[in-house]
Amino acid sequence: MLKSFDIYSQNNILKIIVALNVLLVGTGSLLYTNRLINKLEDREEQYVQLYARSIAYLVSSTHTNSGDITFVTDQILRANTTIPAIYVDPDGQIANYRNLDAPKEYTPEQVEQFLRQKIVEMKKRHNPLVVDIGNGERGLVYYTNSRLLRQLTYFPYALLTILTALGVLAYLAFSSSRRAEQNRVWVGLAKETAHQLGTPMSSLMAWVEYMRSDPAQYDQSITDEIEKDVQRLETITARFSSIGSIPTLKDENITDVVQQFVDYLSKRISTKVRMSVTSHLPPGQTIKVNKLLFEWVIENICKNAVDAMKGVGELRLTMVPLPHQEVAIDITDTGKGISKKNMQKVFTPGYSTKQRGWGLGLTLAKRIVEEYHNGRLFVKSSEAGKGTTFRIVLHAD
Repeated sequence: MLKSFDIYSQNNILKIIVALNVLLVGTGSLLYTNRLINKLEDREEQYVQLYARSIAYLVSSTHTNSGDITFVTDQILRANTTIPAIYVDPDGQIANYRNLDAPKEYTPEQVEQFLRQKIVEMKKRHNPLVVDIGNGERGLVYYTNSRLLRQLTYFPYALLTILTALGVLAYLAFSSSRRAEQNRVWVGLAKETAHQLGTPMSSLMAWVEYMRSDPAQYDQSITDEIEKDVQRLETITARFSSIGSIPTLKDENITDVVQQFVDYLSKRISTKVRMSVTSHLPPGQTIKVNKLLFEWVIENICKNAVDAMKGVGELRLTMVPLPHQEVAIDITDTGKGISKKNMQKVFTPGYSTKQRGWGLGLTLAKRIVEEYHNGRLFVKSSEAGKGTTFRIVLHAD
């Protein structure tokens, strides 16, 4: 059984390092900040307890002549400039509050309502502190975290968000750089291949001319076929030379282009594969294409279809008009089909289900259609055991 492989699927060390750094920094910051928050929260609670005791002393001092105590407790009460707190006396009345600013236009009744609402919110955050003012009477101090502590609470999450965003940007930048590097490699490889083919092709053409010069010794039908294959090599060389350059698009009769190429290809694939072309396009329908590159697209898809059918089956090419001045070319085989999870993966560089090959055929086909012809190439449908349909969509204007 053949196994799929992807020459680009191995994890990159740099990606792992970036991800680990983001994770370690984020986790360390979260733990350290939580530790600071807990310490600051304990400190604020202790301060509020001091605030509560000061109120108790202040209330009790009103029954004595302890002026010094009143001065000290009053200074402690005023020293709280950060922690929102409300003191409710034993009668349930709001007797004192700190660090809560009601709108200036509020009436006393609206201020009272404002503070009562704050008490409800504070009770959800912290249990009130009991103020024992003597004679069995007790008041309550409600409080919540200071603004600084609240900001510090949200800080680790903001930091994690920033680190995550930076990690994503780093990943995208690295992926873009890798794709650019891959493109440069492919372009260089394609042009070098075209260059290397030049010498043997020149030699083959010379041999063809030599064989034509002596028709009595060499069967000219064989010579004709060799010449066709040499011309085919010239076409392949021209295709490779076009990679990385902006191709020239010309108005071509798309039906004729497809039909002529299928006629050529059908003689060079398995005789057990039946190929057919059906066109529902208006006669003479033209589309701007680069003929050499577009034939390469058809060839790559058809050869993949033949492999999927293991050289036995039916291959149908159907051309239909679409709305918005578009034309669709459907290439349908009767092969083994493609699973849903692999429908997008088939266009990934290096993906292949064959023991031989680099898995670049469909990748190049998609690039030619979408980048050079401003069209679309995708898997229209596929069913296990019944076959697959690839669709090419081109603009007719």
